[in-house]
Amino acid sequence: MSWTGVLWPTFALLPRLAAGAEPQSGLHRWARRLLPALGVDLEVQGHLRTDLPLWVANHLSWVDPVVLMSLRPMGTVAKGEVTGYPLIGNWARRSGLHFVDREDPASRAAALAAFTGSLREGRPMLLFPEGTTTRGEGLAPFYEGGLRSAHALGLPAQPTRISTPAPHYPWTGDETLLPHLRTLLATRTPVVVEALEPLHPADFPDPADWVAAFRAALTPRSPDVR
Repeated sequence: MSWTGVLWPTFALLPRLAAGAEPQSGLHRWARRLLPALGVDLEVQGHLRTDLPLWVANHLSWVDPVVLMSLRPMGTVAKGEVTGYPLIGNWARRSGLHFVDREDPASRAAALAAFTGSLREGRPMLLFPEGTTTRGEGLAPFYEGGLRSAHALGLPAQPTRISTPAPHYPWTGDETLLPHLRTLLATRTPVVVEALEPLHPADFPDPADWVAAFRAALTPRSPDVR
């Protein structure tokens, strides 16, 4: 594992973005190349439903979107800080991702509208309802807007639970990106994506029950599961 392996997928994608290539397909190719360069050994358990419009996941690390986007082309909502990350920030603004400042109500509303519009247009999407990372002992409070939008549109979604035994994988709080990246490059990191049973809005007339069902599905099964 080396910095070259991390940089090359990003630089290889730039010409396609500049040429206006389909952003979700470009992100998928980038993620597939980047994940092994980061030293992530990915195991998928269960049946991932690539025919469903929405995957919903818990959130442990900035690597989570790379993990899941390596499995199919899709968009997501990302923190506004991503646009300032070295190397990826410039093209991230052009990639079709929706960005949000969680502390700004206007930004949250705009991101939710863009996310809902993407679902309405039939674009596969990825949602992290916690809106922030945790160390995996439990779930952070949900931002419910994305799930409620899917419910209102009548769209089924698949919970996808991410876990790892590696204590260095979660990236939380005030940790900075480059030191965390160096740690990833120095070791192998096993990550498990567990594909859970899809949930259908028709089975949850009350959207609050729909949200609760995702929270129950994504909750770690034991304190030892990160």
